[in-house]
Amino acid sequence: MVECHQEEIHVRNLKAQGFVIMLAVARGERPILNGEEILEAIECAAFFQAEPLARHLQDLLNSDNCLLMYQASATYGLLGLREKSAEFIRNMYLDLQEDLKKFPQELIEHVESLDPSAFVAVGSHSTCTADELPLAATRTVCYLDEDDEEWKVLTALPMEASTSLAGVTVLDNQLYVVGGVHGVDKRPVDASFCYDVVTNTWSLLPGPRQPRYNFTLIGLEDCLYAIGGESGRTTMSSVEIYNVPTKKWSFAASLPRPVAGVACTKAMSRVFVCLWKPMETNEIYEYIPKDDVWVLVSTLLKQQSYGHCMVAHRDNLYVIRNGPQDDFLRCLMDCYNITTGQWTSMPGHYGNSKGALFTAVVRGDSVFTLNRTMTLEYAIAGNMWKPCKEMKGFPRNGSVWTFLLRIPKDRKEGIAS
Repeated sequence: MVECHQEEIHVRNLKAQGFVIMLAVARGERPILNGEEILEAIECAAFFQAEPLARHLQDLLNSDNCLLMYQASATYGLLGLREKSAEFIRNMYLDLQEDLKKFPQELIEHVESLDPSAFVAVGSHSTCTADELPLAATRTVCYLDEDDEEWKVLTALPMEASTSLAGVTVLDNQLYVVGGVHGVDKRPVDASFCYDVVTNTWSLLPGPRQPRYNFTLIGLEDCLYAIGGESGRTTMSSVEIYNVPTKKWSFAASLPRPVAGVACTKAMSRVFVCLWKPMETNEIYEYIPKDDVWVLVSTLLKQQSYGHCMVAHRDNLYVIRNGPQDDFLRCLMDCYNITTGQWTSMPGHYGNSKGALFTAVVRGDSVFTLNRTMTLEYAIAGNMWKPCKEMKGFPRNGSVWTFLLRIPKDRKEGIAS
């Protein structure tokens, strides 16, 4: 471009506010934007092809602004944001369909052509042999058909795969199963597996450099993070990162202390963990990729109560902790806002029969939880989770992994038994 060799460039018709927002994001800031600022930021991101600003706008997507972002990104040709907005709207279609009707037919049809994210679960299973396979009919990944209110089979696990104390997560609509154990002596599984829901195929991946189990796996921006865990019955603080494009594992900065099964979530494209520290201290740490360091973000002091699960909605982290005197049937919850740095104690107790709350998965403005008896959908409303819909429970015993997958319409299969 000839402009690259000019000392000054005069840009017309772009408002200064959008340029100011773009510079703020380039400096590493994460501003929360109102409707007018979003419009100016989208126009600026499209004109300057500012990828960091485009990614930040994707992080800001919520039920209040998704329609605005969808229409504006389609108008200015910010295709990545357009697609993410459409996917978000599809997941909340029933809540947004009346407002969507006011859009051009092309935009409506694009949203309706997409597959919504389904609530998916898999039980805890060890590896099996060919001889054992007929007895392992429950080694399946299942999804909740919300129209029929039934759990249906999506795929069977590979014989060599173990979900027992494994790392299980979804990245870019691909399911990853890493590590795990087989046998009562907890022998670690070296291999990892990736499931492509579109082609209905499993592929074999290399396992972490340090064999581990009972660790937390989370995916973000082409990377899988294997955090903490155990090896040889020793609890570890080490962290490994798997680069999906290069198919290589590398060590990252270790956690401040050893931990197994740590509560972890991602919010606004940032990874957070909740560590415990005597006495009665919950610490929220964030991983900073460019500096390869874990940074203490905030501390929560609660008597004999620790964070066992953490999920994110918008820029809020919800820490689910046990009730008084190790009461795990009636849990308490606190909300930490990563933008304001403020904690809010959520009123009341939340039923946690058979660990249902620890299966929590957020979709749009809803939270899905399950146990063998019931699948319960909560609506996130202010500083409360309000139960809004009960469906059939997941027909498996033991620990359960839960996540979201966009399943193509032609992949729908039989009812889980």
